[in-house]
Amino acid sequence: MHPGRLPAWLAPLLLICGGLLGIALPLSSLFWPGSLSPPALWLSLCLDLLAAGALIHFARRSLQREAGIDNDNIVRSAISARGAVAWLCALALTGLYTIIYFGRQLPLGPSKTLHDWMAAHVYLWFSPLSQALRAAPADEWFFYSTLYTFAVLVFAARMLLKYRHNRYQILRTISVGAFQLGFGYMIPYLLIRFQQPEHFFSYFWPLKAEYLAPDHWLPALSQGAQSPALWFLGFGAMMSFVATPLLTMRFGKRWYCSWVCGCGGLAETMGDPFRQLSSKSLSAWRLERWLIHSILAAIVISTAALWINSVSGGKLLGQFSGVLANAYGFYIGKIFAGVIGVGFYPLLGSRVWCRFGCPMAAILGFFQRFLSRFRITTNGGQCISCGNCSTYCEMGIDVRWYAQRGQNIVRSSCVGCGVCAAVCPRGVLRLENAAMAGRLATPPMVELR
Repeated sequence: MHPGRLPAWLAPLLLICGGLLGIALPLSSLFWPGSLSPPALWLSLCLDLLAAGALIHFARRSLQREAGIDNDNIVRSAISARGAVAWLCALALTGLYTIIYFGRQLPLGPSKTLHDWMAAHVYLWFSPLSQALRAAPADEWFFYSTLYTFAVLVFAARMLLKYRHNRYQILRTISVGAFQLGFGYMIPYLLIRFQQPEHFFSYFWPLKAEYLAPDHWLPALSQGAQSPALWFLGFGAMMSFVATPLLTMRFGKRWYCSWVCGCGGLAETMGDPFRQLSSKSLSAWRLERWLIHSILAAIVISTAALWINSVSGGKLLGQFSGVLANAYGFYIGKIFAGVIGVGFYPLLGSRVWCRFGCPMAAILGFFQRFLSRFRITTNGGQCISCGNCSTYCEMGIDVRWYAQRGQNIVRSSCVGCGVCAAVCPRGVLRLENAAMAGRLATPPMVELR
């Protein structure tokens, strides 16, 4: 049977069964320990039901209509227009991130924390998989990264179905899914299994601030060239200071933000239904510029302070560098990037962190704005001002303003996702890497003959 013609009741039934099983797993370990065994089978069944229900729902919705833009009910839906369902989803996501980041500090009884309860009744279901991958019991980070990767892959299928007409979207979606599964999940855990230091090869400083911190570098340097950690850190530094500028000058920031980055991977898959919620106001643009560059300055100062203090043996800055680094990790790394950055998808759009906070995006944006070949060219004569491009720009760029004028789009915030071009009914927009000359030229409003 064609996937688009499967019964309408099948997807909700599978999703409900998967959800109920997900609730039953911790309850069974709480009231009837050992009643659902083996854990790997029941966890697999739960995830399979959820994935199957989601895929059937995506297939039915996408394959029964033309490929591409799906405007149906988008401004009235309770999930895509900040309705009640959106608020419930935001509450659930922020709650999940709160448990992951702060569960060890939240008391639950006289001598227990919320993390202890989660470890005893939730994380244990992931332990067979954790043992297989990294030879260790599951903890909050394995639980989180497994769900994160699961979400990226399931919603990547949605993107492939929705934009099946667009080769750029197909390749980009496959790329973010592969990088998340391989470099953001499998490889770091397999390194642990083979007793090597955990390392995420798809994250670099300043996004991964600790990869340029002295407490990582000095132990690796002390072990000499035979230390795998030194090679891993060296690779990260090379990517930060050599490859990132060169690749951005050639391809724009899209090579990282929309093809490699795990944060971008979740935004481009699970966050796609919310991309239209990004603010296009002038005040949001002003806030974006100040905030993202302030956070970049903060991580540069914090990293420099750590090194100054380390080299001076703590004589110059005392506890200041540590306090600064901890404050950055708490307020920016956890609260902003995690709780707000993902938890507020259903309310503020899918790129809140990337647009307003990511220091890596700030550096990439600088190279893209001033030194990159990348631009989005426009054919203003074909624009019918439908506004789809601006509506679905997750970075809040008023793309239509440029399209109406036939002006190239060279913005530091553009992540090159290409959805503006994919949803344009007239083929007005085109992502290009061409010569630097003339990329910022503004065509005359009236051609004189």
